[in-house]
Amino acid sequence: MWDYTDKVKDYFFNPVNAGVLEHANAVGEVGAISCGDALKLMMRVNPETEVIEAAKFQTFGCGSAIASSSALTEIVLGKTLDEALRISNQDIADFLGGLPPEKMHCSVMGYEALQAAVADYRGVEWRDDHEEGALVCKCFGVDEGMIERAVRGNKLTTPEQVTHYTKAGGGCLTCFEGLEAVLARVNEEMVAEGLISFDEAYRIGSMDARTLRQKTRPKGAETSKVEAKPIIALADLERAAAGTMVLEKPVEAPAVAAPAAAPRLTTLQKIKLIEETLESIRPYLKLDGGDCELVDVDGNNVIVKLSGACVGCQQASMTVNGVQEKLIAATGLPLRVIPVK
Repeated sequence: MWDYTDKVKDYFFNPVNAGVLEHANAVGEVGAISCGDALKLMMRVNPETEVIEAAKFQTFGCGSAIASSSALTEIVLGKTLDEALRISNQDIADFLGGLPPEKMHCSVMGYEALQAAVADYRGVEWRDDHEEGALVCKCFGVDEGMIERAVRGNKLTTPEQVTHYTKAGGGCLTCFEGLEAVLARVNEEMVAEGLISFDEAYRIGSMDARTLRQKTRPKGAETSKVEAKPIIALADLERAAAGTMVLEKPVEAPAVAAPAAAPRLTTLQKIKLIEETLESIRPYLKLDGGDCELVDVDGNNVIVKLSGACVGCQQASMTVNGVQEKLIAATGLPLRVIPVK
C-alpha cells in the first residue's frame, strides 16, 4: 500500500495559489466535472519577458488532484513560457515526492492544463494544434491524443499504466480495444525510434479487459465509481463559478443513508473532520492491539488501512462498520469506509 508523502498531504490540506487569478492572460482548462476530474489553470504572463509572474488554480477531484494542481502553480512561477513547456507530469509528481500509480493521472491533468494555458496565451487552439484523434474513453473523455502523449512522455507499455495515467479504461471498459490499439501502435513507433526495446512493447492481445479491471479497481471497492453518472448540485456549481477551489466529488448512492439535515462542508473541512474523528477512534483500537489509518478520501469513499490485530480479525467488518457509523455521525455525510491492505 502506498504511503502518501508529507508533501502531498501538506499541499492537499494547505494548498497554495487556490482560487481565481485576476487579470490572468493565460488560461488552460482540461477535464470535465461530468467525467470526474477537471482543472482550470490561470497564469499572468509578463508580455515583454514571457515570465510567469502569478499562477492560481481551481480543481475538481481527489486529494492528489488538489496537491498536483497546487504544486504545478509553485513549479511554474518565475519560469518563461518556453521553460514551462518543458515541465513534464513526472516533474509534478517528483516535486510532491511521488504519487501512487493509480493517481498519476492527476499529474498528467496538470501537464495538459499547462500546455493548454501556454497555447491560450499564444493564441493557438490547443485542440487544433494537437490533433486529438478519435474519442477512446467516453467515461472520462479521453481521446487518442491524450493517450499517445501519456504513453510517449512516460514510456508506458501496459493498459494498466495507461489507465493510471489517463483514467481511460477505468470505467465501463467498452474502450478497451481502442485503448489497446493506440498503446500497441505508439509502442511500435517508439521501438522504431529507439525509445523502448522490442520486448517492452505492448502487443494486442497481451491482456484482456477483465484482467485490466482486476488490476485497476481498488481493493475493497464493490462497484466502479464511474458506472453511475455523477449528479452535481446547483449550489456546487455556483460555488465553483464564485471561485471556490474544490467541489465535492459525487459518487454513487452509498450503503448508509445520511441524516436528513446534513451540513454543507467544503472538501477540506470534510477531510479534516474525518481525520479528527479517526484520530479520536484510534486509541481505543490500539488498546486491543489494532489500528486504523486514513489513506485517502475520494468523494464519499473513505479509504483506510487496518493494521495490527485488526488485520485478519474475525470482527474486522464490525470494526469497519463501527468506524463508518462514527464518521457519518460526526460529519452528517453518507460516507462509506473501504479498508485496503
